[in-house]
This record gives sequence, structure tokens and C-alpha cells, in this order.
Amino acid sequence: METPSPAHEPSPAFRGIWIPLVTPFRHGEVDQAALRRLVRHYRAAGVHGLVACGSTGEAAALDAGEQLLVLDTILDEAAGLPVAMGLSGNHLNHAVARIREFSARPLAGVLASAPAYVRPAQDGLRVWFETLADAARAPLVLYDIPYRTGATLETATLLALAAHPNIVAIKDCGGSLDKTIALIADGRLAVMAGEDLQALTTLGLGGAGAIIATAHVRPDLYVAMFDAADAGRWTDARAIFHALAPLIRLLYAHPNPGPLKAVLAAVHGCEDTPRAPMTAPGADLRAALAAAVAALPSAGK
Repeated sequence: METPSPAHEPSPAFRGIWIPLVTPFRHGEVDQAALRRLVRHYRAAGVHGLVACGSTGEAAALDAGEQLLVLDTILDEAAGLPVAMGLSGNHLNHAVARIREFSARPLAGVLASAPAYVRPAQDGLRVWFETLADAARAPLVLYDIPYRTGATLETATLLALAAHPNIVAIKDCGGSLDKTIALIADGRLAVMAGEDLQALTTLGLGGAGAIIATAHVRPDLYVAMFDAADAGRWTDARAIFHALAPLIRLLYAHPNPGPLKAVLAAVHGCEDTPRAPMTAPGADLRAALAAAVAALPSAGK
């Protein structure tokens, strides 16, 4: 029996290792110079894309003007590297207005989560995402992260959303292997792992890549892992992943992005203080992080 063609093919832009950038601060304000340095570093490391104002970027602690400042700073330094913008909230008209503010900017996509706290039914979630996709000039990337939003996107809902011509990818933090497998098998959305410890599993199942915070640290290793998996060198990909796994666990031993900012402060000289109510890790975790980073192999090994 002939397999029907998908409504659309997944966006080729959403592939590989994407970094949801931290927002560095200096004396409580957005540190544009530090942000530019980070963008240059990750561009040189060969990552495939960047996300501005995700949860790792402390978007909830940034006002609307600061969010646009962060986005424009990243775009200005990206030099053609694809950039997506995070979008969250639970007021649909406000979200639509916000997404239209992005329309003049050369975005690869808008990463949008379900409306937090209100917990709509599945048909309401479809309305939310389809309305945003209709309003967006850039492609929409679904962000399925029920432990933050309180809203679970069921497989049938995600497959229905995959039919929308402007919904092209998903950052998969849904916590369901069955759902991940179904989306990859369906083939219409580029499935990007959003849980760091699931990155290699997603690649092994045929996923397109990963949008993961821990790739801030040693992005060369994450790119090498992706390249090895993409070339079918699974022994190499597994070796890199297992070397990274202890660091990944430590980076989530305290709420993100506190540990990540501590590492970046040591490596890149960024101020390591998140905005309240997020906090920095203690001395013991900092020491453990430093040891884990020092233990990582070179990308060539």
C-alpha cells in the first residue's frame, strides 16, 4: 500500500545541536557584550542554531523590551546562524501581538509553549498553537514541556498540529517515549530533544537533533556527538554521550540556569548571578561542576 505524503516536510533548519542561550547580566542589566561573546563562541564551535529567551534565558524575568534587546543582540552577532525566539504566556491576544512584533526580524522560528497554569483541553491547545502559527511570519516550533506549563499535549493533538503548514518542529520535553516515537515515525515535524539526557536516544530513533541547555558547556563535544550519530558512528556517539552524562546530571542538580551560569562564569568570565527568584548554586556543587568539566575529553578523542 502506498504511504500518503505528509502535509509538509520538517524544516531543514531545525536539525543538529541548538543552544537555548543564557541571558548574562552585569550589575542587574542585560550584558550585551558578554552575550555577543557567547554567540561568537558557539558559532565558532559549529552549533547549528540558537534560541533567544527560552526558559534557560530567564525570559520570565525579562520585560518585553529586554527580551527584544536580547533577541536583537543575538541576531546581530549570529552572522547567518539560525536563531529562534522563545514565546510563552497564557493570554492568547497578548501572545499574538507579541509574535507580530517579531515579524520584522529574520527568525528561523518561534519556540512557543502551551499556555501555563490555565490547563486547557486538547481542542483549546490546538486553538492556541494554530492561532499562533497563523499569526507568525516565522515557522512555529512547538515546545512540549508539561512539567512547566501544567498542560499535556496528547499524541493525537500533536499529530493534528503537524498538519498546519507553519508548524515545522517540536522541542520534545513531553516525557513520553511513545509520543517521541510516534512523532518521529509520522515524519512531519523535526523532532528536537529538549531533555539533555534524551538527546542521543532521540537521535538514535531518527530525531533531527536537540535544543539543550547543557550544550553551552563544551559545545564541540555535542556537535561531535551529533556528527558521529549522523554518520552512523554509534560507538563514537555513545562514548561522547557517556562522557557528558555526569556533567549533565550536575548541571540540573540545582534549578537551571544557576549551575550553567556558574560554569560559564569560570570559562567565559560572565557574571554568574541569575535574576531572582532563581539562585546560584553553592560551593560544593561549583566544585563538582569544575571537576566534571575538567574530566571531559577533547572532541577528537
